[in-house]
Parts: sequence; C-alpha cells; structure tokens
Amino acid sequence: MAAARTPQGATGTGGPNGAKGSSRRSGPGRTGGPLRAVGRALHLPVTGTARGIRRATHAHGAGESGLGKLIELHGVNGAGDVMITVALASTVFFSVPTDEARGRVALYLAITMAPFTLLAPVIGPLLDRIPHGRRAAMAGAMSARALLALVLSGAVVSGGIELYPAALGVLVSSKAYGVVRSAVVPRLLPPRFSLVKANSRVTLGGLLATGIAAPVGAGLQQIGPRWPLYGAFLLFVAGTFLSFTLPPKVDSAKGEDTALLAADERHLHGPHRKPVKRPGLRTVGPAVTHALGANAALRCLSGFLIFFLAFLLREHPMTGQSAAVSLGIVGVSAGAGNALGTAVGAWLRSRAPEIIIVTVVACVAVAAVTAAVFFGAVLVAVLAAIAGFAQALAKLSLDALIQRDVPELVRTSAFARSETLLQMSWVLGGAIGIALPLNGTLGLAVGAAVVGTGWLLTVRGLVGSARRGGSARARVA
Repeated sequence: MAAARTPQGATGTGGPNGAKGSSRRSGPGRTGGPLRAVGRALHLPVTGTARGIRRATHAHGAGESGLGKLIELHGVNGAGDVMITVALASTVFFSVPTDEARGRVALYLAITMAPFTLLAPVIGPLLDRIPHGRRAAMAGAMSARALLALVLSGAVVSGGIELYPAALGVLVSSKAYGVVRSAVVPRLLPPRFSLVKANSRVTLGGLLATGIAAPVGAGLQQIGPRWPLYGAFLLFVAGTFLSFTLPPKVDSAKGEDTALLAADERHLHGPHRKPVKRPGLRTVGPAVTHALGANAALRCLSGFLIFFLAFLLREHPMTGQSAAVSLGIVGVSAGAGNALGTAVGAWLRSRAPEIIIVTVVACVAVAAVTAAVFFGAVLVAVLAAIAGFAQALAKLSLDALIQRDVPELVRTSAFARSETLLQMSWVLGGAIGIALPLNGTLGLAVGAAVVGTGWLLTVRGLVGSARRGGSARARVA
C-alpha cells in the first residue's frame, strides 16, 4: 500500500521521488522563467504604449464607429509629414548661405505652390464625383508620399532638380489627404458625438504624433540627410495599409449630395440658371460663409508667418540663439497654442461659435499689431502661440457651424470644399511671406492687415447670426 501511494507522493512536495519529480519539471522553468521575464520587460514599453494609445483613441465609442482608426491614421500622417519637413528644411534652407537659401526656397515655393493653387480648387469637386472612394483616395495620398520620399532621399544628397517636382507631389498629396480626411469625419461620428469633439480628437492625435516625430526626425538627420525620408517612407507605407482598415461606411455616400459654398439663393443658382428644387443643392448659410472667411484669414496668416519668420529668424535670430533654435522656439510656441486651442474647443463644444470666431480673430489682430509696433523675440513667440490657439479654436467653431446649419446630406461635401479653400488661403499666405523684404515691423504689419481685413469683412455677419440665434436646425451636443 505504501508502494502504491508512492506515485501520488511524487506529485507532492515530500519524499525523494517528489523532490525528483519537482526538480524535473522546474528545471526548464528556471531557465525559461528569467528569459520570459526579460522578454516581457523589453516589449512591455512598446506593447504598453500601444495599448494606451489604442485605449485613448478608441474611447467613448470611437473604436466602434471607426473614428479611433482615423485618429491613428492622422497621427501617422502628421509624423510622416514632419519627417519630410525636417529633411527638406535641412537641405533647402539650412544647408546653404542665407542669400542663396532665400533664392532656393523661393524657387521651391514657386514650383510647388503655383501648381498647387491651380490644382486645389479641383480637389473638392473631384471628391464629390468619387464619393465612394475615400479610403482609396487616402491610401493613394499615403502611397504617393511613400514613393516620393524615396525619390527625395536621393535628391537631397545629389541636389538634383527632381527635388522640386517630388516636393510638389508631396505637398499636393498632403493637402489632398487633408481635404479627404475632413470629408470623412462626419461619416465616422460615434453616437452623441459632435463634429467639434471628433475633429478636436483627430487634431490632437496629429499634434501629439508630430511632437513625438519631430525630435526623432532631427535625430535621424544627424545620422544622414536621407534617414528622415526613410522614416517617412515607412510611416506612409503603414498609413497606406491603415487607410484600408477604416470601416466600409467611409466609402458610402448614401443620401449625400453636393454642397455649394454660397450664402443665398441668388448666388447659388446664378442669373442664368433656373432654381433647382433638389434638396441636396442648398446654400450653406451666411454664418458658415462668414466663419469660413474669418478662418481663411487666420490660415493665410499661418502660411505667412511660417515662411516670413523662417527667413527673418535665420538672418536675425533671437538674442543668444542660433537660427535653428530660434525657429524651434517659435514652432513650439505655435504648436502649444494649437494644442491648447484644440483642447479648449473640445471643452466649449458648440457654444456661441460665431462669438468665439469674432473674439479670437480680434485677439490675433491685436497681437499682430502689438508685435509689429514693439517688435521683439518674445512678442514674435507670443504671436505664434496666439495665432496657433486662434486657428485651432476658430476651425472647431467653423465645424460646429457646419454641423448646425448645413443639412446632413451635403455636410460631407461642405467639409471637403471648405477645407480646400482653407488650404488655398495657407498657400497665398506663404507666397506673401516669401515676397516681402525681411523687415520684422513691416512683415508683422502686413500680417495684422490680413487678419484685420478678414475680421472687418466677417464680424458684422457673424455677430448678426449670433443675435438671431443661428439656424433653426437643432444643434448636436
């Protein structure tokens, strides 16, 4: 009986057989245990970070609706764009003497911006004609930039003329993605989600990814001028695949029609056209058109400040700082302001969007005038922060007005066309920044005039709309 009980004892802790059995089983465990622990320790930062990002982007129903995947895609887009920006800035801007840099950047802008200005008005109507191919359009914009990043990786070393058409392709693809992304957001709204909240999440995701990728790109630049472009290639390849993971409803245009950016029936149909009774062809309303005009002024200022200050701070950097550090300070200020504006916009939601736009545009105009009169490094950084804050908050307020006043069946089209106009305004501002002489007071005075003009042309219409209480259509919280 004792011998019969011995096998059972082998499974326990007592007896020599039990000890031997335990040793036989625990021997591999003692070898594998530490290895597994080391493996977990090595991959935990990556998997833990990935799970944290996924929880944040998919919260509050964003995962079920597909908005979370769009947030992640937009983060990849922003990271890839900043990698290319780092590579081109070091090649076209910082790698040559100041006088030559201005000529090279002017050539770059002339070759890239002029065709883009001609192509931009086509993007919105083109998307209206292919409403079922939004995922393919986003994937195409990503894959095009992946291939162009490889072309640029050779051009930045050789200095070949292919740099400029490749840069044009990157710019157009990036702006096309931006237009498509704006049109896609309304199709991915979770239940009880406003467009303001959805767009603020997407924008914040892009800003965070850009903030992470910028120092990574700078580090890769230290290895070699090609390495940031290799990083961009990998990111855009990932973005191509992520585009097709968006839900199929992104490509569904059921019940949608084309929006025309007109403020009244006369401008909508024109003097030689008969009134159209189709419910899809409706005006977007005066509040939206005035808000779009104010946003265009802010976007124009953004493009102007980027290029004007890039030249100005290179020739006249901040006291005790290099040109690169000076530009970095201004860039960080603008990015921080943009992030804060996005957060505040998400908190305010759709409360009094007309008044918000009027207020922030006025604040930017005052800040620009102050910076022009008392020109100095600190005021330039403050202006960049205020302009970034105002641009983010005004854009979210425009989104709120589109959701409030534009019928749902034309809302997607209205987003695509309004974003196209804003992209063109940015291009125009950049061209003005290139053309002006490098005089800080003069340049910021011109910037103040741009914003002031936009404010004067839109303030009456926006305030009037706010007093009337906006459209009779119900708001979405």
